[in-house]
Parts: sequence; structure tokens; C-alpha cells
Amino acid sequence: MKPARLLLALLAGLLVLAVLLGSLSALDIGVPALLPTLWWALLIALVLVATGDALAVRRQPAPRLQRQLPGNLSLGRWTEVQLSLHHSYSRVQWLELFDHVPAGMAMEHLPQRVDLHPGEVTHCGYRVRPLQRGHFRFAACEVQLPSPLRLWRQRRVLPLAGETRVYPDFARLYGAQLTAVDHWLNQLGVRQKQRRGLGQEFHQLREFRDGDTLRQIDWKATARKRTPIAREYQDERDQQIVFLLDCGRRMRSQDGDLAHFDHALNACLLLSYVALRQGDAVGLATFAGDQPRYLPPAKGHAQLGVLLNAVYDLRCTQRPADFAAAADQLLSRQRRRALVVLVSNLRDEDDDELLAAAKRLSRQHRVLITSLREEVLDRLRHTPVQNYQDALAYCGTLDYLNARNGLHERLAAHGLPVLDVRPSELGPQLVSRYLEWKKAGVL
Repeated sequence: MKPARLLLALLAGLLVLAVLLGSLSALDIGVPALLPTLWWALLIALVLVATGDALAVRRQPAPRLQRQLPGNLSLGRWTEVQLSLHHSYSRVQWLELFDHVPAGMAMEHLPQRVDLHPGEVTHCGYRVRPLQRGHFRFAACEVQLPSPLRLWRQRRVLPLAGETRVYPDFARLYGAQLTAVDHWLNQLGVRQKQRRGLGQEFHQLREFRDGDTLRQIDWKATARKRTPIAREYQDERDQQIVFLLDCGRRMRSQDGDLAHFDHALNACLLLSYVALRQGDAVGLATFAGDQPRYLPPAKGHAQLGVLLNAVYDLRCTQRPADFAAAADQLLSRQRRRALVVLVSNLRDEDDDELLAAAKRLSRQHRVLITSLREEVLDRLRHTPVQNYQDALAYCGTLDYLNARNGLHERLAAHGLPVLDVRPSELGPQLVSRYLEWKKAGVL
């Protein structure tokens, strides 16, 4: 319960009048004897009226609230939340409304004033924008009720439980189903290179055509039909992809609104969507997290939902990346040959450990190492040097980039391809490399 502006204004008026009467008395200026009596009468009347008004607002019933909250939210996207207010007031009433939005979400249009009309259900809404992934719970909603005479405002916290899950920005992924995959990938900047050679999966038999090679001829079918019959192949659709995702301290770097880890998750989901549409199986393994997770590769569009439920609450930790342990765990779980996409932020000190772990993986799997490069490095490298501090920043950036490039070159010299990209470009670059290898039949 707190006083409203009207009550404060009335009290301030009485205080000014009291100061004026006291000043006149101190200056021996004649004051009618009725004025002090009138002042005390006004004060007592105001106290009695304010007390009655306070008791009235305490007896006033609170409205009943319902919250319409989507069960799934997308990271970084604004979403509308609707509130419905049911009441039994016999006259027009207004109140101030504030929903207790959990930490980790930005909000708009709160608090807000709502007018309640007799016999009507009032609807209002506000917007939330999740800044973190995970499971969020709404506990209560707060209203401020004015007293009948508008002298007081009573704050009431109404229990209103609700919960939602915040996923990576998957709305863009599912929206791609409305258009052809190739057209959608072209819009993202993904470039498919021309296929070299033949696919590895048999598709059908057909008549021999100009341009077919002799090794495509099926001699048994040719003998039966007494006309040249050729085999037609297509890209192999029975591949497996496993993302080996670093959840350690290196992925906590922030570029824009998202951390490197969130950029990596979005890129993995993007490639998963494309690979699943191609008929491949997709799985996931994490390391350097609170609890390593493993999701075996599986096919079908439902696997994307399984992936989302497996990663939506992942958090980065302060632990260092242990590439040797991650490689051992993956080798013990993933027996069949697969494309292993290791996603991390490499440093020059990773040289020996990373090289040994990647070489062990490459004996059984096809390995692609992706290294996220901070956006600020490219910005500092292209900033004109104008003073001593700029020169120090420029030289430090070049030294750091040269050390990273040295590690990448050593990995490439051992036949381990490295994709060094900025976080915002990781998704299209991963998809381009996947389609390139799939067309070339090297997976």
C-alpha cells in the first residue's frame, strides 16, 4: 500500500497552509482564530477519509489473470505474450500491470495501464525477447489497484505460474521448408560446386546415352535386353555426421548479441537440416561441459527436433577443452565411419594435443575442424594506424592471427582440413563444404 499523488498533493497543501499560519504567528501578524481550527478539521477529515479509502481498497477483490505464453521461444526474437483479466467490478476501473518476466529476457510495454469495463474480459499484451537459451519459469504477475477515492494504490502479487523453453533460432530453419532447398541455400550465400565424377549409390538402370562411360554399362542387363543398358548413380544418401561441440570457456566470446557458442549451435542446426533433407544421419557429442552429452546419428526430419531438445539448455563452462578425452569418448561410441565436425575456437597452444586427437579420429572418420575467429580481429586488422595505441593493437592482432594460422597450416599438413571463419559465416560455410564433399564423393 502506498499513497497516490492525490493524497500526497492534499498533504502538501495542508503542510504549506500550516507553514503559512506558523509564519504569520511568528511575525505577530493577526490570524483569524478560525483558521487554525479549520486546518485541524481538514487534517482530521483527510485522515479519516484516507483511512476509510485504505480499508475499502483492501477489501476490493483482485482480478483473475491468465497468461497465454508460447511453449517454445526462439533466441533473440521478439514474441508476443497475452494476458487476460477477468473481474467482477461494477464500474469502470483501471490498474497498473507488471508481469514478473524471468531474468535472461528483455521486455517491452511493461508496466502498462489497463482499463477494466464491467462485464468484459480485458486482454492486453507485451513482448519478450530471450537473451539466453534454456528453461524459463514465470512465477507471478503484479498489479497495482487504485482505491475508490484514488488516494491509495495497493500492490498485489498474484501467483501465475508458467514456463517456456528457449531454443536456438530455429524459426529460420523451419521456414526453409516453404521453398526449395537449393533456392533457400542460394539466398544464404551457399555455393554448390559442380560435381566431379560419379556418385557412389546405385539409382536405376536405363538405356545407354551419349556421354555415358563404358564402366557404366551393366553387361548382364545388356545381354538380356540385347541393347546397351547403363547404370545410373546418385549421391550416396547413407552418410553419418557427428558434431563434436566444444562447451568450454573459449566459446564464451561474444560477437554481437550472440556468443560464439550460440553461433556454433545455429550453424550445426543449419547443417543438420540440410543433411537430413539429403537423407543423411546426424548426431551430436559435446565436451568440456558440465555433463557431456551424446546423441547417436539418426535419420528423418524428426531428428532435428531431437537435436533441438538436446541442445536448447546447453551452457558454456569455464573448463578448458580436453581434445584427447573428447576423441576417446567419440571413438568408443561412434564405430561407423562418419563426418566428424569439430567446432571450437582454436589457439596456438592447442598444437600437440589437438593434432594427436584429430589424427586418431581421422583414422576411422572423416574430420573437419572449424575454428571460430573473433569479429574484432578482422576489424582491428583493417583499422588505420593513427597513434601508438593503434600500432600496439595492430601488431598484437597480427601476432595472434599468425599464431592461429600456423596451427591451421600444421593441421592441414597432416591432412586435417580446417575451416577458419567468423561466427556469423559459420553456417553457410559449413553447408558449402558439406555439399562440396558430398558431390565429390569424398565423405
